[in-house]
Amino acid sequence: MFKNKTIVYTSGTFDLFHYNHLRMINYARSLADILIVGVSTDELVSSYKTPPTIPFNERLQIIEALKTPDIVIPQHSLDHAEIMKKLNIDAFVVGDDWYGKYDYLKDLGVQVFYFPYGTGVSSSSLKKTIYDSYEKHLIQERKAKPVNVETRRAASHEDDSSQ
Repeated sequence: MFKNKTIVYTSGTFDLFHYNHLRMINYARSLADILIVGVSTDELVSSYKTPPTIPFNERLQIIEALKTPDIVIPQHSLDHAEIMKKLNIDAFVVGDDWYGKYDYLKDLGVQVFYFPYGTGVSSSSLKKTIYDSYEKHLIQERKAKPVNVETRRAASHEDDSSQ
């Protein structure tokens, strides 16, 4: 608590920004007098999963453009103990796909909220949908592709010799 204000921190990759990202940030805002949002750097994300599609600076600018965060900062580590202490964080909000991972913050006096994404949109599901759609399109294009140039030349030579 800073001057009787509740400081809340939420963080994420925020790749392919979507509705569930917005819902989590808005939920964190509802708990906060001061909302700090951490955006994971490309290096951090790449250390535990596939690198983000959208580069870090662009993801940071997207979050900065929202009206809900008071402060947007880079997130360089999944260990949040240091940042909780440095910024006097009262509560931490993270998606429930991380359930249990940040319970250690409770020992620092930080309330931890695992926001329920529920079913539906995630960056991973969006990437899969886009990939599957593109792959299906490629298969259709290959089936519909006209005969290649060599086949056309051979066919035209046969036509010429038959005349």
